[in-house]
Amino acid sequence: MSDIEELQRRITAAMDQVAFGLEKLGPAAAAGPDEDTLRQLEEEKTANAQLQERVRALRTKTDGEISSLRAQVDEGQGRMAALDVELQRVRRANAQLSEACAALRAANSEGVGEPHLINKAMLAELEALRASRAADVAEASVILASLQPLVDAAATDTPTQEDA
Repeated sequence: MSDIEELQRRITAAMDQVAFGLEKLGPAAAAGPDEDTLRQLEEEKTANAQLQERVRALRTKTDGEISSLRAQVDEGQGRMAALDVELQRVRRANAQLSEACAALRAANSEGVGEPHLINKAMLAELEALRASRAADVAEASVILASLQPLVDAAATDTPTQEDA
């Protein structure tokens, strides 16, 4: 029996301690979160909003850069297509020139100098020269377009004499 009384006394003491602790916490718990917790929550909300704005700005910047790069790629593809057209023109002109020269050689080997073959060969040669020049211009345009971003980047990175 004495064990039961001892256990009852211990349980009563523990209940009293719990009641005392609840009384101490009662008004504070009913008041809601403390000011420090609210301040930290507001700081986290502000940091979160700032991070969201940074992400939004980076996404906008990235989208703009992607659009710019796509435009550059499209322009480069257009230049390469123009270069390909000009190179095909050079190949056709050279084929015509080869045919005209072969016909001229055949006529000369027979001892017959035909003026229309000479004219045809000269026209084919002129066309080959024009096509070659156009291909050179198209190739130079592609090279310049490729180098221009590098030159622009170097110009913005290099301080001018006035800055020094």
